[in-house]
Amino acid sequence: MTKPLPMLMNRLGAMRRNRFARFLVVGGINTLFGYGVFSFFIMLGLHYAWAALLGQVCGMLFNFKTYGAFVFGNHGSRRIPRFAGVYAFIYLLNLGGLKLLLSCNVYSIAAQAILLLPIATMTFLLNRRYVFCGGA
Repeated sequence: MTKPLPMLMNRLGAMRRNRFARFLVVGGINTLFGYGVFSFFIMLGLHYAWAALLGQVCGMLFNFKTYGAFVFGNHGSRRIPRFAGVYAFIYLLNLGGLKLLLSCNVYSIAAQAILLLPIATMTFLLNRRYVFCGGA
């Protein structure tokens, strides 16, 4: 029978070697932060586009170092313009998804929750390809 602690250590070791797994863990923390900001502004009565923009900007500021350091192993500030470009593109994709779901009478906070996984996957792919290429 496998003991729980060695099994947990093996899984953590595998996660350290798997960039997408690290992205999911760090991204989960980052997503909670950005989603929390979005939800906060929705509850204050802001239009979904403004709430999404503020969530995106706050998230981008929070995420750059965490993704760079813990996921891609490279967080030099010269990458910030590319990171901002990826986030601008992601914002537009997210906004389009929100508009589509809202037109189907999905509540804005639920619509954003539906978009979390596809947006997170696209963010990972774009960051890996265009921002942190060559990182660990």
